[in-house]
Amino acid sequence: MAAKKNISGTVATTSFADLKKLITRRRIEKARRKAPTSQESPLSDEELFLHTMRGVCEIEEFRRIPLTETKVPLPKRRKSSDSEAMEALADIAAGRRPVHLPDTQEYVAWIDGEYCGEIIEDLHQGRYSVQACLDLHGAVLDEADAAVGDFIKESVRQGRRCIKIIHGRGLCSPGGPVLKKALVTWLSRRHRKHVFAFVTARQCDGGLGALYVLLKP
Repeated sequence: MAAKKNISGTVATTSFADLKKLITRRRIEKARRKAPTSQESPLSDEELFLHTMRGVCEIEEFRRIPLTETKVPLPKRRKSSDSEAMEALADIAAGRRPVHLPDTQEYVAWIDGEYCGEIIEDLHQGRYSVQACLDLHGAVLDEADAAVGDFIKESVRQGRRCIKIIHGRGLCSPGGPVLKKALVTWLSRRHRKHVFAFVTARQCDGGLGALYVLLKP
């Protein structure tokens, strides 16, 4: 081990001090070599990803997990009211759907204000047996007026409760259903003291061309 004499004449060991300086210098040089300089270009996204994922291994068990596809049913598009109405008319014309008479403009219903309106539904549904019928086809207004008056009086005298009057729909009449309108007026005014209620008949009983009339006892 080398030694040197200092000014005071004593001998001091200096080799370890030199070794410490050497190690420190080497560490600084190594750190400078590792530090990126401003002139170095930055890593690309792919290089950065590969560098980050270095040492990552694939888990083989994940390859054996079965993948199940689940089909979610799409909600049905709601049809517009116009398209639904056209389909309903097509079904009615083809005989696939019965006509709901209360939804038509020709439907007629009347009841004396002193009584419950639920009777109208029972009457229209045919829950009262028809005991007599008057057909006004081919009759003019005066003839029909007289015939209706006589028919109601005779029905009251015999104790009938439910009668039917066929008036037709007046589709071929230039003025529309004149007889039908007149009949509604007669029943709701002139013969009101005998009439409990009246309503358009069922389809099988004349439909929009006939009326069920419920008489007071």
